[in-house]
Amino acid sequence: MTTEHETCVFCSLPNKGIVCENPMAVAVLDASPVTELHTLIIPRRHVVSYFDLDDDERSACHALLHKARAVLLQRDPSIDGFNIGINVGTVAGQTVAHCHIHLIPRRKGDVADPRGGVRHTIPGKGYYR
Repeated sequence: MTTEHETCVFCSLPNKGIVCENPMAVAVLDASPVTELHTLIIPRRHVVSYFDLDDDERSACHALLHKARAVLLQRDPSIDGFNIGINVGTVAGQTVAHCHIHLIPRRKGDVADPRGGVRHTIPGKGYYR
């Protein structure tokens, strides 16, 4: 019988597209990027939810998030900001059952009005007074 771990696309990543890594996590370019250089921070241990990470894994992922940001800024000086997102559960949009953190570079003018950012996850809720 095949386990979820054995069929997980994030448990068997190729060595291409790696932005940076540490012993507990890897940062890779997203295969379906929202923007150029959209990067995923992925813990090496197969764990479904961010909330299932242990303290060391969470710290390693956060350290890698900062390192990946620096690498992306060096690669592309047109990056003006970032969105950071984690989908936990299918109702929140998680499509790969392995924890991953999205680091999405943003550039001035990539959308008409960026106000609200991740609040646009729920249509009509992005703008507020």
